[in-house]
Amino acid sequence: MGYKIVVVGATGNVGREMLNVLVEREFPYDELAAVASSRSQGSEIEIGDTGKMLKVQNIEHFDFAGWDMALFAAGSAATKEYAPKAAAAGCVVIDNSSLYRMDPDVPLIVPEVNPEAISGYTKRNIIANPNCSTAQMVVALKPLHDVAIIKRVVVSTYQSVSGAGKGGMDELFEQSRAIFVGDPKENHVFTKQIAFNVIPHIDSFLDDGSTKEEWKMVVETKKILDPKIKLTATCVRVPVFVGHSESINIEFEKELSASDAQKILRDAPGIMLVDKREDEGYVTPVECVGDGATFISRVREDPTVENGLNIWCVSDNLRKGAALNAVQIAELLGRKHLKKG
Repeated sequence: MGYKIVVVGATGNVGREMLNVLVEREFPYDELAAVASSRSQGSEIEIGDTGKMLKVQNIEHFDFAGWDMALFAAGSAATKEYAPKAAAAGCVVIDNSSLYRMDPDVPLIVPEVNPEAISGYTKRNIIANPNCSTAQMVVALKPLHDVAIIKRVVVSTYQSVSGAGKGGMDELFEQSRAIFVGDPKENHVFTKQIAFNVIPHIDSFLDDGSTKEEWKMVVETKKILDPKIKLTATCVRVPVFVGHSESINIEFEKELSASDAQKILRDAPGIMLVDKREDEGYVTPVECVGDGATFISRVREDPTVENGLNIWCVSDNLRKGAALNAVQIAELLGRKHLKKG
């Protein structure tokens, strides 16, 4: 006996990836529904690469009663309106938006990092998926924190345009084409030209000069991993279609050599260590696309602080940063709380 699963926002980048991941991981569902806004009602979407099609249903008329889980990839506005309705109908919501992440009654889950926290879902019948840049980082930090206790993290991100949705990907493509053929370049999604450029600005600015994306990395890491960790972030949008990269500097309470860190990371869940000190001995965003792992390279000691390390972290933001993590949460929820059969 399998689960009845709803994918909300099924026609977007992350929603489509959720369908792919459900199929790839052979998630035990008996029934699957694709739900989106009224604009997509009646259109058809393929379930992974199975050749089977789902007709998209209008969220305004969808009844969540009798469904086990709803994977939301619809943005904060739609989530605010429909997630409480789904939860009240007995359907557990796994939400990819930022809306509920810092709600004290909603667990914020990365299954490799804090699976035990999922039991708190019963308070609201909602579970939050973290920000894409946070998700891959805490997967990398967790096994090191368990051994040497992290005091402080300085992270600079290199985030792909797919983090801004299909519009962001289209804008990079159109601007790149325009530059090559000499057409005018236009900005609609990003504040400045993204093609052949980098933009140190993701989300809105806050009073202290940081952006909301940077704030998310700080507060979400504290909630997921350890509130005592000090973290500062600089988040940058780069002209890459898919795959977020991060340069992470870590200061520990205890001594941890680069070689010991490599051994720890090599054995850690969700991590693929690719770290050869030679040409091509590291992973770039192009190579991580379509993979569920968080790739770690360039592990080295930082001589400027006591007990410091630097690492390079790369992951497919549509996968571990969103769709895969949501499906892993669904798997964890099924194993621990909503057992079938």
